[in-house]
Amino acid sequence: MMTPQITNFRSLGGYSTANGTTKDGLLYRSGQLADLSDSQVDFLANDLKIKRIVDMRGADELSKDPDTTWPGADYENLDILADATANNASLGRMITETGSVYDNMMFTYEQLATSNSARQGYKTFLTQLVEKDEPTVFHCFAGKDRTGVGAAIILTSVGVSEDQVFEDYLKTNASRQIENEKILKSLEGQLTEEQLKSVGVALRVNPDYLKHFFDTAKKEFGSFDAYLHDGLSLPTYFEDRLIEQYVK
Repeated sequence: MMTPQITNFRSLGGYSTANGTTKDGLLYRSGQLADLSDSQVDFLANDLKIKRIVDMRGADELSKDPDTTWPGADYENLDILADATANNASLGRMITETGSVYDNMMFTYEQLATSNSARQGYKTFLTQLVEKDEPTVFHCFAGKDRTGVGAAIILTSVGVSEDQVFEDYLKTNASRQIENEKILKSLEGQLTEEQLKSVGVALRVNPDYLKHFFDTAKKEFGSFDAYLHDGLSLPTYFEDRLIEQYVK
């Protein structure tokens, strides 16, 4: 089934685990779902039968580019970086923030592991996944950082190997290539060459970022399992229920 050009949209199905393979048709990650065409909405609503949209963006992003929704799908906003001291995942911040883009992104991934809003947001998102296994799409602006961490938590929790978790994460660089080129083209003449280069770096994912998320979570809470149960306060049955519902 061909996806009608929704940027950075893909299924979390088809990854092998110790217990089987992650199911297709239930979990999808994406870039923002603003200004969707009729064919894109038809694909999401009728072909994939998506019943739940989880938007991980902040208020400024929502007001600028609200999601396209459709009847029969519940929409929820979980502002993952609301409590972050500097939301370097937003494009505006990428352009104006001083210092190394790499360092700023590493700091953002620390906040994705430790900030109150990230922990509460991921807790809510993951709790709802095990309460009802209905077709769900989750996204942020680019579908790479807040969304990338959410996907990595899910895949790791059901026993997908680290190599496959990072493989899924890094698919973003190919999936966003055309859109990233459009963004950089639109900024030509408005930014210096150095700023354009920084935005280009910031629009891509780097395995160091995701590794830093996991390292920070383990350092802060002791282990990934402790991150789930102490950091996110997920119930003891969380992993078993997630495997039961999303692995075949």
